[in-house]
Order: sequence, then structure tokens, then C-alpha cells
Amino acid sequence: MEDTYYDDDPQYSGPSKSQLKREMTALQDLGAELVALSKERLAKIEMPERLRDALLEAQRITKHEARRRQMQYIGKIMRDVDAAPLRAAMDEINGVSEAANIRQHQLERLRTRLMEDESAFSELARDYPGADVQHLRQLRRNALKEAQLGKPPRSYRELFRELRELKGAATPEAAASAGADD
Repeated sequence: MEDTYYDDDPQYSGPSKSQLKREMTALQDLGAELVALSKERLAKIEMPERLRDALLEAQRITKHEARRRQMQYIGKIMRDVDAAPLRAAMDEINGVSEAANIRQHQLERLRTRLMEDESAFSELARDYPGADVQHLRQLRRNALKEAQLGKPPRSYRELFRELRELKGAATPEAAASAGADD
């Protein structure tokens, strides 16, 4: 008589129940991070419309039990969605990703070059034709004046924000050539 329950060659039958539960919890946690984002940030992340609607609805809900159910629903929706791009977007927002760190350092180097050398603005204007160079020069002058007077570096930070927006709005070709210059 052959025993069908015990097999000498066990086959992989998929992840364990515990592993599946960990994965579902991770998806719910990712959903909670997405819910915590502002509506503007959510709009910038590529995702299915059904998930976006569920996230916006969860932001609107204030009652504890209703919010918990909505979060579970978000987790359920996320089972059918590729979570890797969402995780990458969250890592970028949180500044965790290596690419975000590289871009951050490139922007800091560009800002330093602009602060040290006025001629760097001509390169910036060439690489980013849509740049408001006059405004950037004004921010540079203000930042230099603030540093001289020992004031908080408000214009210095504003210059960084403007450069970040400029690089974010640039075409990939212009961003690649600007990254090669750094």
C-alpha cells in the first residue's frame, strides 16, 4: 500500500502562510506610508486609479474602525499592483534610494559651483534653456549677502530648491548632460 501523504521528494508548494502574512502586512504598511503623503505628492506617483481613489478616501476618513477597514482594503488592492515602483517612489521621497542621494549630491555641487563662480550660470542657461537665470543670480547675490551678514541661509536654501525643481522639470537629455558636467 502506497502512502500518498509522505513523499521522499517534497515539492515546493509556495510560500508559507507566515511568509504570505508578512508580505500582506508589508503591502499594508506601504499603503499607510502612501496615505500619509500629501495629495500633491500622491499625484506625482504613477499608480492605478483604483488605488489612488482608495488612498484619497483613506485620507478623508477620520473614524478609527473605518480607517482600519479602508487600510485593509488598500492592502487588498495592492496585492494586484506591482509594489516595486511604489516602494521605489517612497524610497525616493524619503531620501533612501541611492539615486536620490546621487541627485542630491549633484545638486549640492551645482549650487556650490554657482556660489563660487558667476560663469557657471552660462552653463546652466545652456543646459536648461527654460531656467530663470536672473532669478537664480538674485538668489545667489542674496545668499552671499546673508553669509556676509551672518544671517540664516534662506536664499541659499531657496537656490537649492529652485535647482531641484529645474532639474526635475528638465528633459532626460539635458539632465544627463548636466549630470556629466558635475
